[in-house]
Amino acid sequence: MKTGLINKHVLITGASGGIGIQTVKSLLKERSEVSACYHTRRRQLNQLSDKYPDSLNLVKADVKHEDEVAALYESAVSRFGRVDVSIANAGIANATPVGIHEMTVEQWDNTLRVNLRGAFLTAKYFFKNLEDNPDEDASLILVGSTAGVFGEAWFADYSTSKAGMTGLMMSLKNEIVQIAPRGRVNIVNPGWTSTPMAEEALEDRNRLSSILQTIPMRKVATPSDITNAILYLASDTLSGHVSGQTITVAGGMEGRVLFSKEDAVRD
Repeated sequence: MKTGLINKHVLITGASGGIGIQTVKSLLKERSEVSACYHTRRRQLNQLSDKYPDSLNLVKADVKHEDEVAALYESAVSRFGRVDVSIANAGIANATPVGIHEMTVEQWDNTLRVNLRGAFLTAKYFFKNLEDNPDEDASLILVGSTAGVFGEAWFADYSTSKAGMTGLMMSLKNEIVQIAPRGRVNIVNPGWTSTPMAEEALEDRNRLSSILQTIPMRKVATPSDITNAILYLASDTLSGHVSGQTITVAGGMEGRVLFSKEDAVRD
């Protein structure tokens, strides 16, 4: 089945991360026009730009800062016209576990600025773009996390930032239709995924075993698993009547232990 994403202009933040780069690759294969926002790293994006010079627009921006997000959308619209789909994917997580009683205000504020304020600003300027360039369809996809559902001890800042996306989504699904009558807002919640951000935890065999004890499928997701859900929600053809929903891509993960450590890891 075709996605209908050909010639759709898709903007994605956090484009140089594990899920981001895979999403950019998949969108380009669907023949979308892609504005890819990165913060610091761009080597893999450069390689894609060389391969798809006419359909990939690279823009450097820090999603914490409103002026940079505004400039991001200005660059995107200038290059490819109206942004039809926006994917708020930029996010950070502190690599070191920290209890709430030891967490600094600076760490807390920075995590929420990137993850939640960044999603807010991405949505704000996406909606402004829709108002300035009227059309019927539009899709906003927020990339959350199962940590926002189940919580995650020692990472309260990250869990809180991702939990906040649900309230944002449930509000914006009712706002977007006032601008784009068939506009949709949804969330993709990845569980444990083999990305650079999770690499350190997944390389610890004891930690991996503990993680797999909560997942019926007893495996960690690949970036492609997450990207496929994002493309589904981006597509007006495949999910044109889906809004206000959360798709969890986590192998059936629950907030409880399902297997012994011996049974969790498959040979």
